[in-house]
Amino acid sequence: MSDDTARPTIRIYVDADACPVKDEVYRVAGRYGLHVFVVSNSFLNLPREPWIERVMVDDKFDAADDWIAERASPGAIVITADVPLASRCVKAGAVALAPNGKAFTDASVGLALATRNLMQDLREAGAITGGPKPFSPKDRSAFLGALDRVIVRLKRDLKI
Repeated sequence: MSDDTARPTIRIYVDADACPVKDEVYRVAGRYGLHVFVVSNSFLNLPREPWIERVMVDDKFDAADDWIAERASPGAIVITADVPLASRCVKAGAVALAPNGKAFTDASVGLALATRNLMQDLREAGAITGGPKPFSPKDRSAFLGALDRVIVRLKRDLKI
């Protein structure tokens, strides 16, 4: 006797407002037949596919992060550059990937949070005025490879 409702699934949640790799997520998810939730607090044009779901949250501070974090669990892949959101998702058992393909892990998320907080303090003190380096084709390629590897690993681990 099999219960399809209890079968594990892989879901992708995209912290979408400033995500530079949405098209790459759609391409890879389409290849694997995965459901994608595109979460933002503003309207975004999305491909019209039944497996891509738009989730518009209100413009309350961290509303998109909260929506994603509440659903983060084993089998979820969260695409975000937001370190605090990544930390929440990793603690919940989800995989968190940055748009440059770097995975947030238990080991790396603490350092990333500390670095983020230090940089924020330095910016507020006026010591640093520049932002992150521009997103490059190399970053895009690294992301595609990382997302593919994560999906293959989850499919194996969840026996899907």
